[in-house]
Amino acid sequence: MLIRRIILLSIVIPLSLFSSVKNLTLSQALNILDKKNLELKISRFNAQMKAYEAKAAKGHHFGKLDASVTAMRSNDAGNVFGFKLQSREANFGDFGFDQFLTPLGQAIGGAAQGKMPQDMSGLLQVKPDTLNYPKARNHYLTKLSYMLPLYTGGKLTEYGRITDALYEMSQFDTKKLMNEKIFQTKKTFYDISLVDNYIVNLSKIMKNINRLESIVRTMKKEGYAQEIDILEVQARKAEAQSMYNQAKLNRNLAYQFLSFLLNTEVSSIKKVKDMAPMPSVNQREYESNNIDIKKARLGLKMTKMAINVEKSNFLPTVGAFAEYGSADNEFWNEFRDKDFYTVGVQLKWNIFNGGVDAANLERAKVNYMKVQDQVLLAKRGIALKVKKLKTEIFSENANIRSYKKQLRFARQVYENYRVRYNEGIVSISDVLIKQSKELEVLLKLLGAKNIRNTKIFELNSILNKGGEV
Repeated sequence: MLIRRIILLSIVIPLSLFSSVKNLTLSQALNILDKKNLELKISRFNAQMKAYEAKAAKGHHFGKLDASVTAMRSNDAGNVFGFKLQSREANFGDFGFDQFLTPLGQAIGGAAQGKMPQDMSGLLQVKPDTLNYPKARNHYLTKLSYMLPLYTGGKLTEYGRITDALYEMSQFDTKKLMNEKIFQTKKTFYDISLVDNYIVNLSKIMKNINRLESIVRTMKKEGYAQEIDILEVQARKAEAQSMYNQAKLNRNLAYQFLSFLLNTEVSSIKKVKDMAPMPSVNQREYESNNIDIKKARLGLKMTKMAINVEKSNFLPTVGAFAEYGSADNEFWNEFRDKDFYTVGVQLKWNIFNGGVDAANLERAKVNYMKVQDQVLLAKRGIALKVKKLKTEIFSENANIRSYKKQLRFARQVYENYRVRYNEGIVSISDVLIKQSKELEVLLKLLGAKNIRNTKIFELNSILNKGGEV
């Protein structure tokens, strides 16, 4: 029984891994896009990193506390004496007083007995072994150090605001990418629907060609048609078949691209109308909602912050620091008895640096004026693009209306010529020419609809009417 279950699982699990979505609706596709598109995931990770960068920048306001434990061993004279001094264990013996006090005591004793003191200057030339050649000593130093910026001329505050703005900018980038992916997803849905309609129309044309071929063969048997007529129909049939196969390949390619966008295998969709709805356009709305304009405005705020950063270079900086620790030749031995502390405040103010700060400030001001013009340019550029897209959409609407009328007329003409061919009034070449005209107009109609949909989705992206980030 257990073996059967294992075999069943080994069959079911691979099938589930390779299963694909069928009859996918556009709203479902947009939900999957929001959750699973890899480029959007990467963009959101980038935004998340910017959020942590902003948090790190604000953390500098609270200073820095470090704990350090240092273990050393040395027989260097300076180090050993320093170790003892820092451990509060230094004594006169460490200076070699054992080699100094004995002859000094003898001299003092002789003077007390009335003897003339000898020349004592030689004592000053004695090199004490204890001081110059100490024994190796261990040293354990435990220390807490805290540094706090008290005043930076506003530099830390502006850096915090700049990193917040960079995080907001990364969200705009994600939103813009989201709009682009929505554009691509919707366009792919409409492309597939258009190709499906095109394939249906091609199928009808191929059926007409098959009927025409059957009629020609019948007429050939009766002596009213020639072999060349059949070959001509078959050539047109092969051409239509080639177009049919190419359309199916294009549809498969569109499904592959949709699967890539959604990071999910899609085998079929629920068809949408082949004409995307025209969005309403309001200048005030798109000027306040357009991502590029928002980014330009945020960039202007950031350049203002950059000016404040450059101004802070003319102001002093004040910082406080404190240290607390203990040292001994044994780790954490008599910690409180041998502890120490140091506190202080430092003020630093640059007086002269060759005009570097002044030049940087002027550069920041010029950059602010440049970005002001960039904001205005973004507004006017977007307004021009919206007008251009609207004009192009209206133009394609007119073309579509015209092609629809031409297609209806071409089909009627073809039917008329087919009947007239049956009556022997026109040649098969005339019939096929009229059918070519029908196919030509059908292709033009398909192209016009595709261009119109593309322009509408591009307009939606500019108007920022996609999903949420």
